[in-house]
Amino acid sequence: MSKSTSYIAYGLGAMAALAYASLLVPHALAQTETTDAAAPAEAAQEVIVTGYSKSVRAANMTKKAAAFSVDAVNAEDIGKFPNRNAAEALQLVTGVTMDRQRGEGLKVSVRGLGPQFQNVTLNGSTIAVNDLIENGGAEGRNFRFEVLPTDSIAQIAVIKTPTADMDDGALGGNIDIKTLKPLDIGNRMTFSVRSAYNTLTEKSDPTLSGLYSYVTPDRKLGLLVSAMTDRRQVRNDRFMNFGWNKDQFTSVLGAGYYTPTRTRPTIELEDRKRSSIMISGQWKPTADLKTEVNILATRLDVHYDEHGLDIYPDAAVTYPNFAAESALYPSLSGLYTQAAAQANGATVYAKPTFVAGSQVIVGDTVVAGTINNVRWMASRETSFNRHDLTAINISQSYTPGAWTFFGNLAYSKAHSYHPEGGATTRNRMSFVGPLHFDFSKGYKEIPVLTTTVDYNNPANYVGQAFDYTSKDSLDTDDSAKIDAARRFDGFLTKLSFGAAYQHRNRDYVRRDWSINPVFGIPVTTLGASFYSALPFSNFLSDFDGSSPRTWVSPSSTAFYNLIYNPSVAARAPDAASLRSSFEVDEKITSAYVRGDFAHDVMNVPVTGNLGIRYATTDQVASGTLVNGSTPQAVSYPVTYHDWLPSLNLRVEFTDQLIGRFGASRVVNRPNITDIAPRITVSRDSPTASGGNPNLKPYRANQADMSLEWYFNQTGALTGAYYYKQLDSYITAQNTTIQVPGRGDILLSTTVNGGEAKLQGIELAYNQLFSFLPAPFDGLGTQVSVTTTEVTSTYNAGNRTLNNMLPGLSKASYNLVGYYEKNGYAGRIGYFWRDRYLASNGSTVSTESYVAPFGSLDASLSYDINEHFVVGVDAINLTGAKKYVYGANKVQGREINDYGSTFTVSLRAKY
Repeated sequence: MSKSTSYIAYGLGAMAALAYASLLVPHALAQTETTDAAAPAEAAQEVIVTGYSKSVRAANMTKKAAAFSVDAVNAEDIGKFPNRNAAEALQLVTGVTMDRQRGEGLKVSVRGLGPQFQNVTLNGSTIAVNDLIENGGAEGRNFRFEVLPTDSIAQIAVIKTPTADMDDGALGGNIDIKTLKPLDIGNRMTFSVRSAYNTLTEKSDPTLSGLYSYVTPDRKLGLLVSAMTDRRQVRNDRFMNFGWNKDQFTSVLGAGYYTPTRTRPTIELEDRKRSSIMISGQWKPTADLKTEVNILATRLDVHYDEHGLDIYPDAAVTYPNFAAESALYPSLSGLYTQAAAQANGATVYAKPTFVAGSQVIVGDTVVAGTINNVRWMASRETSFNRHDLTAINISQSYTPGAWTFFGNLAYSKAHSYHPEGGATTRNRMSFVGPLHFDFSKGYKEIPVLTTTVDYNNPANYVGQAFDYTSKDSLDTDDSAKIDAARRFDGFLTKLSFGAAYQHRNRDYVRRDWSINPVFGIPVTTLGASFYSALPFSNFLSDFDGSSPRTWVSPSSTAFYNLIYNPSVAARAPDAASLRSSFEVDEKITSAYVRGDFAHDVMNVPVTGNLGIRYATTDQVASGTLVNGSTPQAVSYPVTYHDWLPSLNLRVEFTDQLIGRFGASRVVNRPNITDIAPRITVSRDSPTASGGNPNLKPYRANQADMSLEWYFNQTGALTGAYYYKQLDSYITAQNTTIQVPGRGDILLSTTVNGGEAKLQGIELAYNQLFSFLPAPFDGLGTQVSVTTTEVTSTYNAGNRTLNNMLPGLSKASYNLVGYYEKNGYAGRIGYFWRDRYLASNGSTVSTESYVAPFGSLDASLSYDINEHFVVGVDAINLTGAKKYVYGANKVQGREINDYGSTFTVSLRAKY
């Protein structure tokens, strides 16, 4: 029996025990809610909860009352969400894990399925997706929770068993973000100021936020405005290896052995400035009529600055075509002439060679050895990236008698781009020397990377290609839906039906300039303004190891000022730029019918809903492909249809014990970049990525069973078993193509193929221990465990990957303890997830895994009086590092250290 199968067996046993115990003692259950008849006064007394315990209780009540399986995280108070970051708050939800980028929560996975498998809505409406364009990413389905101002959020619900009236498009979960509404909270005002300190940047960053809600005396009209401005300076110390490649030195090592490819110690800096405003207006002139308008506008500016030292042990160093470059950039002909003289007609001046007898081999991996003629390249990458999100939602509801009518119009735009002059610059200089490497200490240690050349001496460096890259990703999403429902008495309690239309467009434009005029020219000849010493001396200071900790760093401006002139900027897009750009237009038309029913079975109330949704997807993917040297515009229209039935049952065994069953057919459309007709070729390695416009979507049949015991006002014990059978799975494929001027390139793309099924267990327990004697009656806990077993077979290159899916952790758990009493509130939580597959690899490169990771987070606050609260929050208290390794643990891939963050806050409420 596998480890994950054992977890599931134990989980099923625990659920069975829960069911047996709950049914065995129904009277005892009732008595935990109300004491015996001898003390009716005490029985009527309700436990008063505030703060985090109030949030947990509200989430319990949402889950208990719902007609489907759902978990939620609620605001603790008006303008106070449990975490300042929405993704980090979602860690509190059973079955949800989070991806952090440079220490900040970014995206979430549900039940082991990655961010692209979630459908995120804002106040029930679909929303455009911002992509990080710093490194060209434009997946198109992965919502970035960092753009949300959490002070405006009332609840985030993770719906795990869909109903027919919900938007389709999720294999993991439907995640709906509900913002605060004025008619719900009345006349309120809050204001908060925070200062966050990071142990690695050693800088403090401010955050200001405020909320004002006004409701007319007759409570028919309300207006809420909230705003936030925030700054965060981020540093990530990162050692990274781009992969372990097979058969690079067969003449010395023989066949079948993996050696390290491009390796980089790097320091990544971000200066993040975010501002947002949210407006909510409600008008309810009668009890039956309500109009609502919600507007969100947010801007995230990220100044990115990266200092790296790339080491290329398996890539030959070749001279560019100076004659062709000179013709393209005549204003730089003097430098080209000098560089061409340096080359003296040669095309290759350094080709790595493995030193026979130096190898140390463990299994199929060469963990140590010496390679001559290796390029060591100091790089400086800078960019200014802006992410704008605007979302507008207008809804109208009308409930005359037994009827309910609802209409909704929504528009959102997510624009990620570089403001003028802020595109990505890659400034490079290099030398050629031997490399001795030793990875034998494992993935949690910095490997040995040494050379005989002094990488802190600028006299040893010559210029490399200068790259300037501009990216513009515009995503728009507009939708309309109309719903109607009629309530009935009897077995059929409600009949609902409706239709929806969603139009989404992704327009991605990339422009690359790669210019070689300083190639081979000593940087000391260019001048002292072109380089400086690395401005840090504590790179990965918690680690030992003989690897570069300082090096000469290229200037972030001198190369740009010399090379990127108006004549260069005016050049028409080249073939590479056209190949990388694309447009995908997607129109989804859907309709549904849903029936809700209620009936007693053997005196046990059973309620549920049965429905079916029909969706037609019309997709047109357009781009430019290059036939030889001739660019050619292409367009691929695709249409597909889906019938999506769903069933949800809710069985109320007692007032405290709820059983559920759900089954449905679901669809998840491919990532936008995967269906775009594009080819993006790496500048630094003979690899490329591309899209496949003929991809079919992911489809799955799924089922869910759960048992929920709400044993008192402030506690719950729940368990769920889930199963998903995926067909038309999307897998990786690698093939070799010819690119003019580059030769053979390994193209990584995606195809439909293989099957996968998931089954798993969720167990959760939360309780406020109000029965304890004072002062311990303020203690509470929240615990959840999720285990997943996956059965899958699919190809990645010429390798077969079994029983793994990208982004899937087979186990995760959350352990939270909290205390709230007499104005004091404290919470500490540990959030852990098992390893998961980060990338499939390729024909020649191994897959990679993110190692198990756990973060210890905490918060402490004190109510000075009814209006003012002071607090301290901490993220990653233990300074945990994120590690990545290859097919085995001797193939070290990444070490990430982003330090710990402490936040001091003052909050006022009226």
